[in-house]
Amino acid sequence: MHELGVTESIAGIVLRHANMNGARRVLKVNIKLGELTGIVDRYVSFYWDMVTKDTVAQGAELNFVKVPTVAYCNRCREEFRIEEYDLTCPRCGEVASDIISGREFVVESIEIE
Repeated sequence: MHELGVTESIAGIVLRHANMNGARRVLKVNIKLGELTGIVDRYVSFYWDMVTKDTVAQGAELNFVKVPTVAYCNRCREEFRIEEYDLTCPRCGEVASDIISGREFVVESIEIE
């Protein structure tokens, strides 16, 4: 599963920033996670305890902010949510020209003490 590698990357980011800020403990990690990333949040949560064992991030809460997939239609300038991978604009029937959200994967913030 690629979630193990993803979780290790998140832990690396969190621990680096916690260290830079003199954290005694990481309380919470807020992660933006787009629907199109293919990352399964429950698997990341499963690996989190393993990769942060004996660090200041051990026991920190992972909070996933899900980002929906939204497309843009050049023809009618409509932004619309993509459902079931259907890229058809509900307003004019044209195929969407751009995906404007849903690919995000970002450690948005870290709460420390």
